[in-house]
Amino acid sequence: MFIVESYSLAIVFCFITILCWGSWGNTQKLAAKSWRYELFYWDYVIGVFLFSILMGLTLGSHGDAGRSFISDLGQADLKNVASAVAGGFIFNASNILLSASVSLAGMAVAFPLGVGIALVLGVFINYFAQPKGDPFILFIGVLLVVIAIVLNGIAARKNNTTNKGKVNVKGIVLAVFAGILMAFFYRFVAASMDLENFCRPSSGLLTPYGAFFIFSAGILLSNFLFNTLVMKRPFEGTPVSYHDYFHGSFRTHLIGILGGCIWALGTSLSYIAAGKAGAAISYGLGQGATMVAAIWGVFVWKEFKNASKLIYTLLTAMFLLFITGLVLIIFSGGA
Repeated sequence: MFIVESYSLAIVFCFITILCWGSWGNTQKLAAKSWRYELFYWDYVIGVFLFSILMGLTLGSHGDAGRSFISDLGQADLKNVASAVAGGFIFNASNILLSASVSLAGMAVAFPLGVGIALVLGVFINYFAQPKGDPFILFIGVLLVVIAIVLNGIAARKNNTTNKGKVNVKGIVLAVFAGILMAFFYRFVAASMDLENFCRPSSGLLTPYGAFFIFSAGILLSNFLFNTLVMKRPFEGTPVSYHDYFHGSFRTHLIGILGGCIWALGTSLSYIAAGKAGAAISYGLGQGATMVAAIWGVFVWKEFKNASKLIYTLLTAMFLLFITGLVLIIFSGGA
């Protein structure tokens, strides 16, 4: 299988993760004109699962290092399989809650709050489980990224002239729970792998390719429970059915599957990079995707068109803090 041999390449993979995690939402935006999120989400999850198989049969099956994808799955201990599946369940629950929060409280409130909590807790959880890098530099970098996320939320909040300052309490509560859950999913998957030695992983533990496949299977399985409940009892709007899903156009389904593949590419590369960069750094850099989403909003979707000078000042400070924080997180691994 393909294994990252250098820290610099691991960082390149982490940056691809940032781009993928911050960009897949564009597919939801493209489909949203005629397609409910609950229906889009099925295609998204299917895309994640299909891409995990593709990664396993390509990069996970070629090369002299480590175990092949099929061999890896065959030797995995039940405990490690259960850990990766649990990661899928936790991620899916958190992602659905975050999406519901966005629909209730708006992007400006839900995303900075949910992702901010996930970033801080997730880095601490992953670092203390597998200490790698200088903790002082790492946590300072994370702090700067969190401040950048908060500034992004303030700017978006001020730009939302239709809100009139009213905040949906239910949306905030959902964002908090989503952030707490999201902080744990990465650790469960990382715990199923031998992060110390991808070349000769211990018996029973998984490689990144096997772990990501089982993780994505957990997402798909949990979707029959979580998304079915949300379809029948949505947080907002009227219920939708599987009949509605199967009447979607081929193009609409393809957009959702593409979104899942984009997210899956970023996530799989994050786990592959974790062997060299460490789980905390891989996860921490990946959550900087919020800023990539902000860049899409500012420069492509023109969400801040005709905004005030104060808002553009906040956005400028956000980008500067974000870049500085990423530099510190990267440097912490080589310190």
